[in-house]
Amino acid sequence: MRQISVEKVTLNIGAGKDQAKLEKGMKLINSISGYKPVKTFTKKRIQEWGLRPGLPIGCKLTLRKKNALELLKRLFEAKDNTLQASNLDNEGNISFGINEYIDVPGVRYDPDIGIMGFQVCITLRRNGFRIKRRVMKRRTIPKKHRIKKDDAINFMKNTFNLKIGE
Repeated sequence: MRQISVEKVTLNIGAGKDQAKLEKGMKLINSISGYKPVKTFTKKRIQEWGLRPGLPIGCKLTLRKKNALELLKRLFEAKDNTLQASNLDNEGNISFGINEYIDVPGVRYDPDIGIMGFQVCITLRRNGFRIKRRVMKRRTIPKKHRIKKDDAINFMKNTFNLKIGE
């Protein structure tokens, strides 16, 4: 029950109001992963930024299981198998950005997209984490079963041979 695994990997690009950048971002995520991303929409009105509810402002893609692990290996190579300790939080989540998509192995430069970056979020889990999402008798995960930062660091070092810097 204490074994840690990767629950999901989420690729995310925020474009703001710029619809041309959003289309480029959708093309970019599709070329990296081979899957079609979904658009994200605003929920609140922020008048200073010119946003209104229902306006598409970004795109995301969630991968799980084998597909997620295969993509993760390529994404870590783009970061030279190194992460900062600040990329990990205290709940077992890892988040980092890739500044230029051409750093990812197997992805070639596309003049239609230009140079663009994206964000990668990794969610770790243990067996038994289902209790926080199930319909009947939903519970919180006990503190002793949660994934701490040190647990996540050890998992990433052992599984993906990463170096975690300070």
